[in-house]
Amino acid sequence: MGKVILDISMSLDGFIAGVNDNQKQPLGEGGELIQNWLFSGDQSSRYNEFFKLSATNKEIFDGPVPMTGAMVVGRRTFDIVNGWGGSHPIQGVPIFIVTHEAPERYVEDKTSFTFVTSGVEDAIVQAKEAANGKNVSIGTASVAQQCIKAGILDEMHLHVAPILMGKGIRLFDQIGSEQIKLESQEVTDGSNVTHLKYKLLY
Repeated sequence: MGKVILDISMSLDGFIAGVNDNQKQPLGEGGELIQNWLFSGDQSSRYNEFFKLSATNKEIFDGPVPMTGAMVVGRRTFDIVNGWGGSHPIQGVPIFIVTHEAPERYVEDKTSFTFVTSGVEDAIVQAKEAANGKNVSIGTASVAQQCIKAGILDEMHLHVAPILMGKGIRLFDQIGSEQIKLESQEVTDGSNVTHLKYKLLY
């Protein structure tokens, strides 16, 4: 059975983007340093030549793709990246967007995106059905926070950049006041990044 996995890059002090993120600078001011590991190598990803990775980082990035059956993101992220121009960098994987209201343009165009207006938990249910036994990948902070609060996030794959942002968008805001223990599963030193894998123990 597939897992629900948060897979995201962050600064050492817990930010996933800088301040003032928008369509012109999706990662905010200085936020590109958080994802520098995706573009600072000499090897292309097997799934998109846009990504240039070191050998270790390529293994970490490419490895989970075959077992990813669906993705879930928040509407704010979707809007900031302008729907990835209609095609996510990892193609062929259905994407579910949690939103209060589906945009008419994408509804009319009948793209591969599915807009879910009934909440995060229902989005996860739909994504699991579409994943057909593979994993569901979470790639945005707001969805991750809601999944943690609902107790439905199984693992976290965190790519920690060696930078202290100081301000920006935090990954672990609004996750409630209850302690959640984590089980460390893997630590990998990459180029310009440390890759951490944790299992959540609710």
